[in-house]
Amino acid sequence: MGHVTGDGTVGKALSVLDQVAAFGRPVRFGELLAQSSYPKPTLYRFVQTLTNQHMLTYDPEQQTYALGIRLVRLAHAAWEQSTLAPIARPHIDALSAAVGETVHLAQLDNAQVLYIDKRNAGNPVQMYSQAGKVGPAYCTGVGKAMLAFSAPDVADRIIAQQSFHRFTPQTLDNAKALRDELQNIRINGYGFDREEHEPGIICIATPILSESGRVLGALSVTSTTARTNLAGLEGYVPILQDTATDIARDARNWSFPDYETKETTRM
Repeated sequence: MGHVTGDGTVGKALSVLDQVAAFGRPVRFGELLAQSSYPKPTLYRFVQTLTNQHMLTYDPEQQTYALGIRLVRLAHAAWEQSTLAPIARPHIDALSAAVGETVHLAQLDNAQVLYIDKRNAGNPVQMYSQAGKVGPAYCTGVGKAMLAFSAPDVADRIIAQQSFHRFTPQTLDNAKALRDELQNIRINGYGFDREEHEPGIICIATPILSESGRVLGALSVTSTTARTNLAGLEGYVPILQDTATDIARDARNWSFPDYETKETTRM
């Protein structure tokens, strides 16, 4: 459902963009209206303004709206300016080649995981995560790795927003189980996805930390239960952590957005 934000007109317009994006395909106005909390005239005004600004595009033959080309330019600029991806790219290329498995790079996006880059090895694993997709923090290796090393107030806020939907029999489905898992990850310095999000998909993940211990992102090596097991993935811990350290080192002199500090200050 569309929702009213506390950010006025801009916040409402952005929520309409989110709604269009959530369909994952071109969408008719009637479909948007059926899921929107806004009155028809209000929604129509937002849709028209967004279309005029090229944030949405309209197909007159199909009578559908889709995300506009202007968003592609903005997304590319955000990827270059506000993510670890450009700095991390050579490092995750080398890691994927060395281990022969799929590597993911992720950051936290509010209470979710945002996959910002992905490298497939010679035998790519078909899975949910692709660059630009978001996933749950509580049942992904990268999500748990970042949560484990986040400031306590930030972690508490994120945990409170998790749905704890049970994707598989292995999914951690409550805050207590997740907190116990996060404690183990803090002790070990890395964590697993034990088929918690998708059956047959396993991974090992470690956080990417600044010199002060701030979470910049997370890195994972992903495979399938048909190819290996958790013990096999654990053998990648040294090279995985070395890669995370190298990425953090290269990010040291870059003006990386301090999301945790901003969120903490805002609360």
